[in-house]
Amino acid sequence: MLPWLAHGHIYPYLELAKKLTTKRNFHIFICSTPVNLSSIKPKLSQKYSHCIEFVELHLPHDDLPELPPHYHTTNGLPPHLMSTLKRAFDMSSNNFSNILKTLSPDLLIYDFLQPWAPSLAPLQNFPSIEFITMGAAFTSFSIQHLKNPSFKFPFPSIYLQDYEAKKFNNVLESSANGIKDGDRVQQCSARSCNIILVKTSREIEEKYIDYLSDLMGKKIVPVGTLVQEPMDQKVDEETWIMKWMNKMERSSVVYVCFGSEYFLSKEQIEEIAHGLELRKVSFIWVIRFSKEEKNTRVEEVLPEGFLQRVGEKGVIMEGWAPQAKILQHSSVGGFVSHCGWNSVLESIKFGGPIIAMPMHLDQPINARLVEEVGVGVEVKRTGEGSLQREEVAKVIRDVVVEKIGEGVRKKALKIRDNMNKKEDEEIDGVVEELMQVCTGRESK
Repeated sequence: MLPWLAHGHIYPYLELAKKLTTKRNFHIFICSTPVNLSSIKPKLSQKYSHCIEFVELHLPHDDLPELPPHYHTTNGLPPHLMSTLKRAFDMSSNNFSNILKTLSPDLLIYDFLQPWAPSLAPLQNFPSIEFITMGAAFTSFSIQHLKNPSFKFPFPSIYLQDYEAKKFNNVLESSANGIKDGDRVQQCSARSCNIILVKTSREIEEKYIDYLSDLMGKKIVPVGTLVQEPMDQKVDEETWIMKWMNKMERSSVVYVCFGSEYFLSKEQIEEIAHGLELRKVSFIWVIRFSKEEKNTRVEEVLPEGFLQRVGEKGVIMEGWAPQAKILQHSSVGGFVSHCGWNSVLESIKFGGPIIAMPMHLDQPINARLVEEVGVGVEVKRTGEGSLQREEVAKVIRDVVVEKIGEGVRKKALKIRDNMNKKEDEEIDGVVEELMQVCTGRESK
C-alpha cells in the first residue's frame, strides 16, 4: 500500500489493512515516509503485528534542502512547500521500485496523486488498484469537471459557490514537476486495473458511486467508512474531559473541531466564538495553530474576555482531543466540522448531527452531501465566503435546540445503524474483488 503523504490518507489505508487482514490471510506492507509512519505505528495494536508491516520510503532531501525529513508529510507543512513535497514524492519512484523488487507483492494499492506508482507494477508483473480516500460525490464532481468543465453536474444538490469554485479550480491547476494535480488524478484512475476502491458506503452515496463508475468506465467498490475505533477506552474514561462531559445533559454539548491540517484565521475564530456565546451552549472547542504560530496563546485569538464569560460552560483544548470518544458521548448534540471526509464519516458512524462549516478542498461538496443525506445543516456564508456570528448561532440553535435538530439526530442514527449493518458485507465484497484480481494474475 502506498498512500499520499497526508494523515487523512494514511489512516484510511491503515484501517483498510486491518479490515482486510481480519477477513483473509493477507500480508500487507504500508509504505510511507518515516515521519508519517511514526505517527501511525502507535495506532496498530499487537494483534496485527504478524500481518501488517511498515516500510520506510525515503524521499530525496540532499537535492531539496528546503524540504528536510520532518517536512516529508503534509501535517504541519508550510503551504508554499506543497509542490516541493509532490516533487520529492515523484523523485522517490526509484526508491519505491527497489522496495517493490525486494517485497515482490501480488498487488499494489495506491493513492490519487502518484501516477508513477501504478506504472511500476506491470514492469514487475503484478496488478495495481487505486484506493481513493475521498467521497464518491466529490470524486465524481471532480472527474466530470476535468473531463468536461462546461457540462453541468447532474445532481443539483452538489454544487460550488463562486468563491469555492475559484479555489477548486486553483487546486486542479496547481502543478509540480510540470504535472497538474488534475492530470495526476486522471492518470491514477486510468492506470488502476478494472476496479477502483473508494472510502464510502452505498447507504449515503449510491447514486454518486454509480455515476463515478460511468465516468471512469470501471467498477467502483465501496470499502465502508473505515472509522478507527477508539483505543484505550479505560484510560479515556478517566480523563478530565470525559468527566466534564458526564456532568452535561444529553445532546447539549457542541463539539468544535476543524481537523489536523486546517488552521482558522483570527477572524474565523472570533465569529465562531461569538456564535457559541450568542447561543449560550456548552462546548468543547479544539484549537490548533500552525508550526509558525506554535507560540501563539489561545487568549490572543479569542474575543477579549471570552473565556471568563463562558466560564465552565466551555472547554478549549489545544492541539488534540479524543475525537472518537467525544463524538460517541451521549452529551454531544452537534459537531461543528470542516467536513473533511474522515470527520463526516466519523460523525455519521457515531450517529451525531453535523453543523457543517467547510473550508477548502473537498469540504464544500461534502457539506452539501451532509445536508442532502439529512445528517447535518450547513452554516451559510457571505458572497465572499466570510463567516457571520449570527448565522453560526442560528445553525447551532437549529441543530442543538430546535425541532430540526431532532429530525437530524434521528436520521443520523438511522443511517448509522444501516451503515454498521452493511460494514461486514462491504469488506467481504472488497476481499472478493481483490482475490479475483490476484487470482487473475496467477492464471495468466
